Amino acid sequence: MTEPQSIEPQSTEPQSIAHPPSEPRSIAEWTSLAIASTILAAIVGAVGWLWLDESQQQPPEIAVERSGEVRSTADQFYVPFSVINSGGGTAESVQVMGELVVNGEVKESGEQQIDFLSGGETEDGAFVFSENPQNGEIVLRVASYKLP
Repeated sequence: MTEPQSIEPQSTEPQSIAHPPSEPRSIAEWTSLAIASTILAAIVGAVGWLWLDESQQQPPEIAVERSGEVRSTADQFYVPFSVINSGGGTAESVQVMGELVVNGEVKESGEQQIDFLSGGETEDGAFVFSENPQNGEIVLRVASYKLP
């Protein structure tokens, strides 16, 4: 009779391909981690700042004013104006009205539409009249806007 051969037990520790033996991280790995962490922190910080910034949560405050001298060319008079959004919010479809009033009567009127006016932004334009605005009074006003 032959004697049974001794079988040595194999290691009971599972060997996994997903978790190779621990090796120190290379400089490239540390650099990639640092860059990714910095970008993530910047994005989270910017979102938090925008969320907490009260000026961004304020409604638009839109005003219109004359911004220069009347210019005349070939029987037309150009009245320049500026529209200012001093509020925090954005406005869309800002409608600006301009009227030429002579002796209490509206002689001419016009309207301009500004598509987009963000907080703190200024847009310029001009109303064109066929009658000399120096013979009367120019009335400028913001008629309407909508929120985006």
